[in-house]
Amino acid sequence: MADTDLCPSTEIVPGRSWRHFARLLPFASLLLLAGFGRCGGNGTADPGVSAPDAGTLLWSDEFEGTIGSAPDPSNWNYDVGTGNSGWGNNQLEYDTNSTTNIYLDGSGHLAITALHEPMDGSSYTSGRINTAGKFAQTYGRIEASIKLPVGAGLWPAFWMLGCTNGTSWPTCGEIDIMEQQGQAPTVNHGSMHGPGYFGGEALTAKYYLNSGNFADGYHLFAIDWSADEVDFSVDGTVYEQQKKSDLLARNKQWVFDHDFYLIVNLAVGGNFVGSPNAGTAFPATMLVDYIRAYGRAQ
Repeated sequence: MADTDLCPSTEIVPGRSWRHFARLLPFASLLLLAGFGRCGGNGTADPGVSAPDAGTLLWSDEFEGTIGSAPDPSNWNYDVGTGNSGWGNNQLEYDTNSTTNIYLDGSGHLAITALHEPMDGSSYTSGRINTAGKFAQTYGRIEASIKLPVGAGLWPAFWMLGCTNGTSWPTCGEIDIMEQQGQAPTVNHGSMHGPGYFGGEALTAKYYLNSGNFADGYHLFAIDWSADEVDFSVDGTVYEQQKKSDLLARNKQWVFDHDFYLIVNLAVGGNFVGSPNAGTAFPATMLVDYIRAYGRAQ
């Protein structure tokens, strides 16, 4: 969830197709739009490619529990503090460990709710949890079914950090599986950060819904990660492929060959989304149906 530039290296729009400088593909009924931007990545994907079979389930949280209860402490830690000084990116929220902000809804979902309320110098409260020291994984499939909020200045994210081996960001690596600007509720950003390609120079791409928005229901955000590449998908369609060989050809270091842990949060404000406005409704809630991690033989 590092601050990323607003332009992607690849754009996928279900419904139309344009790849590699407008070369029309012969799949008229499944046309998608993809193109290169001026940001750091060169992620490409053939439109309509389906994600592979998941593999063996290694870890999951289905978020079953009584209404108002906290998420499973054997799975999750809380990041508590201000979004600005603690997490960077000029975020405006104070992340708490309160069940006012992070709780189970009693119907099998994790709810992360942002409130417009003052706390410790911040104007908003919200939540951020992670699996550091409790679950981490190298390679495999990581997926989550999530329903997202709408509103300017809201920044929901499902992502991974590789800071498990004594290295610091960005050398440790970051993979953003789902990252959204609340003012653009039809768009998902998938990004990877590492040394020499982070922030506005991240490897990144966007996926566009062709109808409705990500607040209308649950959508499946996933990566399929191997020693050689990371494929990003939404609802089973791969829209971005970041390959080790492409990165090495640019004389950049591939730092995605060790354990990464999971993070899920709802930020308010920050460089990536800007501030909320009069039209942003609070409380704003991100709902997670499940998170699952699978492994495959390499």
